[in-house]
Amino acid sequence: MRRPYIAGNWKMNLTPSEGKAYASALAEAVKKAGADCRVMIAPSFVSLPGVVEAVKGSDITVSAQNMADHLSGAYTGEVSPEMLRDIGVNTVILGHSERRQYYGETDEIINGKVLLAISLKMEVILCVGETLEERESGKLEEVLKRQIEVGLKDVLPAEMDKITIAYEPVWAIGTGRTATPEDADAAHAFIRRTVAALYSDDIANNLIIQYGGSVKPGNVRALMAKENIDGALVGGASLKLDDFLPIITFNK
Repeated sequence: MRRPYIAGNWKMNLTPSEGKAYASALAEAVKKAGADCRVMIAPSFVSLPGVVEAVKGSDITVSAQNMADHLSGAYTGEVSPEMLRDIGVNTVILGHSERRQYYGETDEIINGKVLLAISLKMEVILCVGETLEERESGKLEEVLKRQIEVGLKDVLPAEMDKITIAYEPVWAIGTGRTATPEDADAAHAFIRRTVAALYSDDIANNLIIQYGGSVKPGNVRALMAKENIDGALVGGASLKLDDFLPIITFNK
């Protein structure tokens, strides 16, 4: 049985003081609600120390939104995985569509980051997904297959328990548009088959696959009811307690 995994990606929102206050309130609300899913929040780099402190003692995981593909050195503006681990952050989101689209991160660059994170025993949420143009031209499966095969290149079977995959159709991120539960589940099923072909049925069946793309309190239950959807990578709706808590407690 795959345990649901609900994650909030704050992107470039909330100041450090705002983030710390919100994280503290969220931790208390999640505890009071008795949520029975895994919960993660991913603040900006500058907010990470305060948020880690705010959720200490709770069941909430704190993740980085990205990391460098080197341990140290002359890489101005970058943050290394060792720096993250030193402040108590052991999870990282890699390959988000905004990193691919705005900052030119290729599948190969993302793979290098995945391997570095895994080598340091960090957990990874690997994001994959197609643009509207790719979907409409019938390339959805081709794009997902490439992103998964290259993104997971040289990741060993024994290391796959550190990997979560998030399917995020690029055309549904921040647009208010959402893939239908049926479309999302079909994409998740394809991802699971691709991982099974690369590794094994057992690894694929145990893999957590999140859906990301305008997840809201009003659509989370329909999405989570699908066989292959194991969680959500939530953007805008993760920034307010009144929106995020109902998503976390979708099965209550």
